[in-house]
Amino acid sequence: MHKLLCAALLLLLPLLWSKPATSSPSGGHRYKSIFSFGDSFADTGNNPVVFGWYSVFDHVTRPPYGTTFFGRPTGRNGDGRLIIDFIAENLGLPYVPPTLVHNGSFRRGANFAVGAATALDTGFFHERDIPGGSSKFPLNTSLGVQLEWFESMKPTLCRTPRECKNFFGRSLFLVGEFGVNDYHFSFQRKTVQEVRSFIPDVVATISMAIERLIKHGARRLVVPGVIPSGCSPPILTKFAGAPPTAYDSKTGCLTAHNELGLYHNLLLQAALAKLRTKHRNIKIIYADFFGPIMEMVESPHKFGFEEDVLMVCCGGPGRYGMNSTVPCGDAAATTCRDPSARLYWDGVHLTEAANRHVADVWLGEINPSTGVSRKQGAKGPCRLGRHKI
Repeated sequence: MHKLLCAALLLLLPLLWSKPATSSPSGGHRYKSIFSFGDSFADTGNNPVVFGWYSVFDHVTRPPYGTTFFGRPTGRNGDGRLIIDFIAENLGLPYVPPTLVHNGSFRRGANFAVGAATALDTGFFHERDIPGGSSKFPLNTSLGVQLEWFESMKPTLCRTPRECKNFFGRSLFLVGEFGVNDYHFSFQRKTVQEVRSFIPDVVATISMAIERLIKHGARRLVVPGVIPSGCSPPILTKFAGAPPTAYDSKTGCLTAHNELGLYHNLLLQAALAKLRTKHRNIKIIYADFFGPIMEMVESPHKFGFEEDVLMVCCGGPGRYGMNSTVPCGDAAATTCRDPSARLYWDGVHLTEAANRHVADVWLGEINPSTGVSRKQGAKGPCRLGRHKI
């Protein structure tokens, strides 16, 4: 499998990292608004509303969520600001309001992202009894549903095709992250190899969503890849019985789960390359989510993190500070003294400090004058960034 992926990467390299001048508008663009789709990595407050629809209690409504920056819970899955918040700040825009909570205007942007959202529609999972048991997840908040919410809002933002083209042409569209929940829910019932077979469907769904947004007038889109799930505390906790050979000896991460993420990101970048070729006047940015997290895992001291970097800041007793019966926000949960010294907040979600680093990397592509610039390319034999496939 490694050899096949290596061969695929070598074939796709010209598409993935060539940037013809005609493929995107010139830099220096000033954005007037942000429209966001995604899951809990981007959700600025829709989560509690949706969970309420399904009578599911949401711990993000309790302290210590939000206390690092906002001083109170805001519906964000973190101790403070998310990646999207740092992007908005950098672009001089207000924090992107969650559409299910905000009662004012959405002309400066709207956030349709919902915690636990998937790329694929719920039917895909229910047909396969994923995640199984009596679980209500995944909820009906998939990428397709979020696009429907956007399309319902569109007439309040612009009326004619020309007006919409002008309005959305000055907007930044964040499409994701999508895929993590598709895979993490599936790991409850399926093997890594079985889940791997879902990746083309997930990537195709994201690609079709981008096409749909372009038809509505989107001209500048940011599309994040997925995280290294093998380093994610919930996955490490679930597969705690894995044999020693399943782990990367240097990082302590599960190799197969990380390789799945790399495969998703490879297919996603190839799909985005095809879209750029088809829509040469549209700027489509791939945002690397995997690389920055691996950098923090591999070199925690460089970012001011504690040595045991895979431990969560807020949670219950357990190897990674995680316990399914004592989630962050529970009365029995404990919180680390300094969240800025941790990579992970409550499980899969990052601390504000980690979100800041990821945002800086993404802004290197979105707003090169202020972000951390990095050029994508293969380094060494069959590598994607710094990480082997």
